[in-house]
Amino acid sequence: MNLTHYNKLTAIAESSITKQLIKLNTLLSNFTRSHQFLKALHLFNQIHSSHHLKPDHYTLSTTLTACSNIIHTTKFASQLHAFAIKTRLKEYQHVSNSLLSYYAKSKDLCSVKRVFKEIETPDVYSWTTLLSACTKLGEVGYACKVFDEMPQRNLAVWNAMITGCADSGCYWVALDLFQRMHFSGVRYDNYAFASVLSLCNMEILDFGRQVHSMVVKTGFLARASVINSLVTMYFNCKNDFDAFRVFEEAGDAVPDPVTYNAMIAGLVSMERGYEALMMFKDMQKFSLRPTELTFVSIMSSCSCIRIASQLHAQVARIGLEKYTSIANATITMYANCRDLNAAVLVFERLKEKDNVSWNSMITSYAQNSLGRAAISAYIQMQTEGIEPDEFTTGSILASSESVLVVEIILGVVLKKALILKTEVSNALLSAFCKHGEMKQAYQVFNDLFPRNMISWNTLISGCHLNGLPMDCLHLFSEIVSEGLMPNPFTLSIILSVCAVISALQQGKEIHAYTLKSGLFSEISLGNALITLYAKCGMLHWSLKVFRIMTEKDVVSWNSIITAYAHHGKGKEAVHCFEMMQESCGVKPDNATFNAVLSACSHSGLIDKGIEVFTSMVHTYGIEPTADHLSCIVDLLGRAGYLDEAEKLVKDRNVDVDSTVWWTLFSSCAAYGNVRLGRIAAGFLLETEKNNPTVYVLLSNIYASAENWEDSANVRKLMSKCGVLKQPGSSWIGS
Repeated sequence: MNLTHYNKLTAIAESSITKQLIKLNTLLSNFTRSHQFLKALHLFNQIHSSHHLKPDHYTLSTTLTACSNIIHTTKFASQLHAFAIKTRLKEYQHVSNSLLSYYAKSKDLCSVKRVFKEIETPDVYSWTTLLSACTKLGEVGYACKVFDEMPQRNLAVWNAMITGCADSGCYWVALDLFQRMHFSGVRYDNYAFASVLSLCNMEILDFGRQVHSMVVKTGFLARASVINSLVTMYFNCKNDFDAFRVFEEAGDAVPDPVTYNAMIAGLVSMERGYEALMMFKDMQKFSLRPTELTFVSIMSSCSCIRIASQLHAQVARIGLEKYTSIANATITMYANCRDLNAAVLVFERLKEKDNVSWNSMITSYAQNSLGRAAISAYIQMQTEGIEPDEFTTGSILASSESVLVVEIILGVVLKKALILKTEVSNALLSAFCKHGEMKQAYQVFNDLFPRNMISWNTLISGCHLNGLPMDCLHLFSEIVSEGLMPNPFTLSIILSVCAVISALQQGKEIHAYTLKSGLFSEISLGNALITLYAKCGMLHWSLKVFRIMTEKDVVSWNSIITAYAHHGKGKEAVHCFEMMQESCGVKPDNATFNAVLSACSHSGLIDKGIEVFTSMVHTYGIEPTADHLSCIVDLLGRAGYLDEAEKLVKDRNVDVDSTVWWTLFSSCAAYGNVRLGRIAAGFLLETEKNNPTVYVLLSNIYASAENWEDSANVRKLMSKCGVLKQPGSSWIGS
């Protein structure tokens, strides 16, 4: 064979090998694009182990890309890196960049820096990968230094810095970079706009509006990512009007499921569940397939079992039921609908349970006051090798039925060092307060560091709950002396404490503090001040506070109506109630009618009281509670309309509370109604057989009717049942 013939055969063989490698590289690329990463790695091994095939730079780059999308491939990636160095394939730019990308996704910042330094002429991808990795992995300062030293900075590099700082929580750095980018004359794109808009909150809403104007001027309002960020920004700022405006202006131009998700999540965050559901239906009209996030958002706002069942059925039909996040949302949804059996069924069918799954189930038990079931799930969770976190602990403590359970959980959190998390300590603090163990609550509080305002508020609330008003005031003075900023909740509790002990001077000081700190606009504080002044006998101050409140909710109206009632001003209370009905957006609730009926009762406004009671039942569809019945029975009884009161009680198709019978019984005693008094006493003796007051009042009713025999018989019955009336006593000597 001559040399020419040999060279031809060699060239043919090499061409065949090259074609085969190109074919395999194409297959490798297809595996990676279709997310079949393990198949890609297996194919690389086949190529590498072949006697006649040699992986080239395309083979290596594609395999590194596949490797970066699989967890726990450190050893394999290290071998690829070594192979790249040995074969000098690392000198190819896209191989070095693939190595950079792998180490960035693996959060190995040291390797990212090392690989970057070894690149002779980094391209845009190299720079953006380095800067993005540094910002996202906590080295923002280093990234800024590298960024400032760069010879040239294009749009991609600016975006890498802005999005990286935004993702790592360095909001102000990201916003500063955006402004620098503007002054440098670099033209923005949708990525820059989307990143910055997602950072805007209530404090910098004006800045967000300016960015919105720039979006409109530069023509990026047609980009889905920018629309989504604008919608999210306005919802984050509690500005649903502008969020809807952005959505409607986009129209049908961008029918994007992410945009609908942003709208649904925003409406849910503002507790507008019905509108979120309507948005969900509109989404499907455009043939947009709901995503995992869509269902997680919409399920979190659902409290109607019929709709819940439909949503669950739709999830199953689409094939998303296997997603753990959706199963978790379904568990919570059924728990909110009070269908615990359905929640348990979803939980038991779930194959891959995570912390959220167990926490959702434990929280569901806790919300339904099933403390033992919550504890059982807590134990089972640990048996299956899943460690409880702060959310698990919080749910268990919230549902604890005894101090013993709280003390056991305290031991667990100490052992697992969860006590170091402020949320856990706060939950322990709340649990001890709930069970009246204030000594242990103080011990947890004193050991707690760092404390937040939730810690202080929890202890102050606990003291208030357990009848320790002076401790509340002392804790508040500590907050102020330590230079902390009390929030509206803190001030509301302290004002409630001042109202209970009639501490008018301290209440006035808190009032002054709310004015100085600009917190007076908080509705809860206005409501607390109305109650404080009313209980301290300063009705005119209650009225002043009420009148200057810019916003009033149902509690505001209830507070001022109650204030009138406590001061015996029934007509004014009724007039206020009528004004409330005329006001927009405020609907009377149970407490409203209780306050108005009480005011009518104490002022003898019989006709008005009956009118109010009738409107409560027929106009507002509110089923009377024991308190409502007690008020209307008291109203009729005081005026001597005992037969009407009896008819009202008997006509109500509910179990009449003992307070109602006591009210009726007292009226019978006042008017000497023997027949009805005997009936009321009979009902009371079924539940309060050992209460001497029932016997004494009934005996007195008989005596006032000169029925001495029955009066004496009641006294004998009282003695026979072993019920003794405590003798009266006087502190003026014996």
